Amino acid sequence: MTVPEPPEKFSRLRKRLYVIIFGAETPLGKAFDLLLLAAIILSVAAVMLDSVTLIRLRYGRLLLAAEWFFTVLFTVEYIVRIYCAPNPWRYVRSFYGIVDLLSIVPTYISLILPGTQYLLVLRLLRVLRVFRVLKIVQYMGEAELLVAALRNSRRKIAVFLFAVVTIIVVFGSIMYLVEGAKNGFTSIPRSIYWTIVTITTVGYGDISPATPLGQFLASIVMMVGYAIIAVPTSIVSVEMAQAVRNQKGGMAEMCPQCGAKDHDADARHCKYCGFSLRIPKAE
Repeated sequence: MTVPEPPEKFSRLRKRLYVIIFGAETPLGKAFDLLLLAAIILSVAAVMLDSVTLIRLRYGRLLLAAEWFFTVLFTVEYIVRIYCAPNPWRYVRSFYGIVDLLSIVPTYISLILPGTQYLLVLRLLRVLRVFRVLKIVQYMGEAELLVAALRNSRRKIAVFLFAVVTIIVVFGSIMYLVEGAKNGFTSIPRSIYWTIVTITTVGYGDISPATPLGQFLASIVMMVGYAIIAVPTSIVSVEMAQAVRNQKGGMAEMCPQCGAKDHDADARHCKYCGFSLRIPKAE
């Protein structure tokens, strides 16, 4: 993948910056992305170390200086990206543009609201941009399959979640009536909290039924929870299988020439013998 040519209206400096920042396949572009990757990892590491009390007490000033250094660095980079982007407003509103902004805002907000600087771990999301340096872009086809499957199954999942919420409210209300405040079920919302914890098999144990009827109902909730876990997985699996079939678009699963399998979803020819994988249409 090569970087698109910068618009002719760009100045010489703007074109140069455009190639460096957006040219992942150019030597300067690769070097820039690698340096950016290192800066992201180091800045996130500094934020994480600052959350450790013993380290903060000993190296607090050094970590604060590192935090501001990386924040200023990423702020300059963000401004330069806006400057050399063909459509600055489109970049600002894009996913990566929002992530880039979120990676610098917490430090400035921490001047007013101390503690918000720990949100700088959001910088780790910026690693998604530099994955292209590591050639992880090769897996984007599989990622698109997953996104398509989730998109196609959103209505089924919405109906499923509505059914789950209904079950949770019903069981929570019943448990409130059966157990009562003396056993910790002080209100319907608290009983619903217990139902959610139980049905998801988390089981904190801060609230537990004491009556035989309540324990029987709890057993039912547990079994329902195990049954519920499998439903979203099956819904998404079916949609993923359908997405794979749609992506292949009439491609053979097995090479007619050599019998090889496991081709890429967008393959048009066998990667072993080069034979066409297209299925001839019936006349």
